[in-house]
Amino acid sequence: MREVKLSDGVVTLSPLHSDDVEAHLAGEDHLLVRWLNGGPGTRAGVDAYVRHCREQWDVAGPLRAFGIRVGEAETLAGTIDLRFAAEGLAPGQVNIAYGLYPSWRGSGLATRAVLLACRYAAGEGGREAVVQVDPENLASAAVARRAGFTARKPPHSADGTTLVWYVRGLHEAP
Repeated sequence: MREVKLSDGVVTLSPLHSDDVEAHLAGEDHLLVRWLNGGPGTRAGVDAYVRHCREQWDVAGPLRAFGIRVGEAETLAGTIDLRFAAEGLAPGQVNIAYGLYPSWRGSGLATRAVLLACRYAAGEGGREAVVQVDPENLASAAVARRAGFTARKPPHSADGTTLVWYVRGLHEAP
């Protein structure tokens, strides 16, 4: 696996590792469960997900999952996932999903992480980033807007889910 490390001097993104499992479980709260994870994490489930993420890195698969890290110790503050292929995405679109642990919210770290992820996605051939947000998730929508995304009517979903799509060209300045 090629080790990727992106930083703006405040936030560092690097692939998730098995030693991130405990920190992720400790940081998970009801908001991450509701908006991002789809259910409470278990040690076995998070461990399997991290292994899957590592496998995706090893084969240059469509999923690139990063830990959002802060400080000299690069403490895990959350996660950000990029999907270069997924249902509903057009060629060249990259879906970005992010979440911070409670003690790290409200200080601009998620916006910084999204901007770093956009730079990475552009370097990997992505043309447009998409953040899919539940209309009730005002914090996630605010992050997308601060990172230069614009709301767009989403395509009709097969399962009837209504999400707002925030989009941004990857070669545009935020």
